[in-house]
Amino acid sequence: MKFLGFILLVALAGRALAEDRPPNLVLILTDNHGPWTLGCYGNPDIRTPHIDRMAEEGTLFTRAFANNAVCSPTRATLLTGLMPCQHGVHRYLGAQPQTGPNAYNMLEEFDTLPSILVDAGYAAGLSGKWHLGGNVQPQEGFSLWVTKPHGSSAGFYDQKIIEDGKIRIEPTYLTEFWTDLAVRFIEQNADHPFFLFLAYNGPYGLGGAMREPIRNRHREYYENHDLPSFPRTEPQPWNYNYGEWIGDEQIARKYAAEVSGIDDGVGRVMASLAELGLTEDTLVVFTADQGLSGGHAGYWGMGDHTRPLTAFDWTMTIPLIFHQPGSVAAGQRNDLLVSNYDLLPTLLSMLSLKERLPAEPKAPGRDFSPALRGEELEWDNVHFYEFENVRAIRTDRWKYIERIHQSPNELYDLSADPDEHNNLYGDPGQSETVLSLRNRLLSFFDEHADPQWDLWRGGTSKTDLMTARFFGIKNPYGQPTWGPDTPPRPYTAP
Repeated sequence: MKFLGFILLVALAGRALAEDRPPNLVLILTDNHGPWTLGCYGNPDIRTPHIDRMAEEGTLFTRAFANNAVCSPTRATLLTGLMPCQHGVHRYLGAQPQTGPNAYNMLEEFDTLPSILVDAGYAAGLSGKWHLGGNVQPQEGFSLWVTKPHGSSAGFYDQKIIEDGKIRIEPTYLTEFWTDLAVRFIEQNADHPFFLFLAYNGPYGLGGAMREPIRNRHREYYENHDLPSFPRTEPQPWNYNYGEWIGDEQIARKYAAEVSGIDDGVGRVMASLAELGLTEDTLVVFTADQGLSGGHAGYWGMGDHTRPLTAFDWTMTIPLIFHQPGSVAAGQRNDLLVSNYDLLPTLLSMLSLKERLPAEPKAPGRDFSPALRGEELEWDNVHFYEFENVRAIRTDRWKYIERIHQSPNELYDLSADPDEHNNLYGDPGQSETVLSLRNRLLSFFDEHADPQWDLWRGGTSKTDLMTARFFGIKNPYGQPTWGPDTPPRPYTAP
């Protein structure tokens, strides 16, 4: 009887420990990925059954937006909750700050999602693309650190990766490789809280990676598929490159196959959580760094593939799906207009770590966790965007875009012109709309911008800029003193 009593006490203690354990977090991030490619967002011809099931069992946001057009700034925002004018990462990183002699972690002065969770007792693992500097050695408290030397993707086979502080060639399909590492990390950390950052470098949609033959298991399915979900449009005048890819069936099939390859990985991760009995104990989030147009509105690519740089919806629209049975409402499609800078406060709230949200710098993000539970939430449907010399505000109906040292400014009525082809800026009948939106835009950046990184007020950047000539900023690469403590550089008119 004493022995049975002891067993009962041990079982009760184990149950209490399990109940006290905070949820795990699996953050799945894709690269250059529009939500229009997924079945759960209405795509009829790209196979994504696992992501679709995740959406059926969880909450999907129909209007989620990135605050920048390219990889490094959006990833910095995702992990810090800050705007580029606060974290200083305005453009994607080149080679030197990632693996060169002057490489350093662009986020080192901030409390970030991984560092906060590690401080709270989580094991943290990165499998996939980092693209935020200091790539060779683990950053932000990650114990698993396998990544890429660079941000761009020349392909998905026989590519360079970083493992154990060394750069080597990985011969296998990278999407499967990242998934293998992710599953192993989950298995190795099943008995205590963990944060898995599974950052695929696909589907990508750009460069040589799209001319690489399809070699994953979806080749046969897509090799003769017409893929009508890729619009056959004429390139718009602002299209700078990749316009010839619109309607290119080989490119479309490759991009679709890479989307389905990621879906396979999502299925394996979800199956691993189920096999280990961790499904209800794990918050899984699926999203992308920024969107990508596949011919939509007459463009292919992202907002850096136009001249001038742009803030159109097709570059900022991202998928966003949450899954955790018992904690996240199932089968819910939410129409709130949410931003990637809202994710940090929301995730910390879902993990019962809201008190660890950094007070400084003052972040723009808002906590939408009540909506994940199916609760009513007072919410202002507004999103702010910043890409070098372009800033924008987007509401339910309107988008106002302003440029510094360059024209034009833009105003779009998204209800009547979702492709953003009819610029209403300068229309006398819209002067009050412009004034109202501009005041909100300026007030937002007045409140949040750090003078050191505020390009619009003489600040500088941690990265090279495509529009450097407008700001009189030289390429920072190769300057040993370039880092978070570099003083602001006064603006000199070009």
